[in-house]
Amino acid sequence: MFAYLSLAGGLVVLIIAGDILVRGSVAVAQRLGIPSLVIGLTIVAFGTSAPELVISLQAALENAGGIAIGNVVGSNIANVLLVLGIPALIAATPCGEDGATRNSVFMVAVTGVFIVLCFFSPLGWLAAAILLSLLALFLGDSARTALNHRREQKAQSGEEKDAGAELLEDVEGVPDAIWIAIVYIVIGLIGLPLGAHFTIEGAIAVARDWGVSDAVIALTVIAVGTSLPELATTVMAAARQHGAVAIGNVIGSNIFNLLAIIGITTAVVPIDVPAEILKLDIWVMLGCAVLLLGLAAYRVTLNRTAGVVFVGAYCAYVYAVYMFGTTAA
Repeated sequence: MFAYLSLAGGLVVLIIAGDILVRGSVAVAQRLGIPSLVIGLTIVAFGTSAPELVISLQAALENAGGIAIGNVVGSNIANVLLVLGIPALIAATPCGEDGATRNSVFMVAVTGVFIVLCFFSPLGWLAAAILLSLLALFLGDSARTALNHRREQKAQSGEEKDAGAELLEDVEGVPDAIWIAIVYIVIGLIGLPLGAHFTIEGAIAVARDWGVSDAVIALTVIAVGTSLPELATTVMAAARQHGAVAIGNVIGSNIFNLLAIIGITTAVVPIDVPAEILKLDIWVMLGCAVLLLGLAAYRVTLNRTAGVVFVGAYCAYVYAVYMFGTTAA
């Protein structure tokens, strides 16, 4: 019973700490005059991926490579099938957002690079250098695009308010005082490793109790848990008829998961890639990436039927993972 409480409690702490860290980081960046669009592309993206980063990094340090890799691969699969599928059950979710196709192509390319690297396990400093270089390229291009768009908006409207300000102004709970924002950041930075510790300890114990590997738990339970912030955001967006933001969140999150989380983790400690992930999960992740590219390229609008198919596909994937993992164990 303690293992299940540790796993559930750790995930709750991760979600809360990640949210607090994002709010504090946004507030500090705004006080420093960083453009809102750049905040969204960098600080907020990093903050929402912080739970996955801490989980993978601490798991690698504790010689639990299956959790470190499985967390990222499972999150990327859940981001496509669940984070896009569940909002589609609520309202039509358009996938034709401007720039989605271009960024989807990059996401598929990054996924391919990651898969190739996985076959040269363990992932070490060379993998870290490649992934972090691609991350720097992505962030630099995103910042350039965002700033160009910001200048165009100012030129058209004649206003000094940037195009992304409305979105950030709608975020509740962002502190006004700089010292409160710093406290938020400190609490988030303390809470994340604490939550990660309990999550990993609980996940390992649950895996042993169920007779499956650490990677199976990471691919499913931990992956869904660390994807809850993205899922909650897209569900609320769909409920408010702003479903177009969903695909942008998924693309950015998946790119960041592969490049930043695996890149930073492998820069600190080498990671062995479990054989079971090489047989099934990385290919499912690649299929989801290609599917996302198709949705963006053809500007598909996901309806309830598509939502049922997506969620059903994820349930089938989870079933296959547990059947395979139990058999392997």
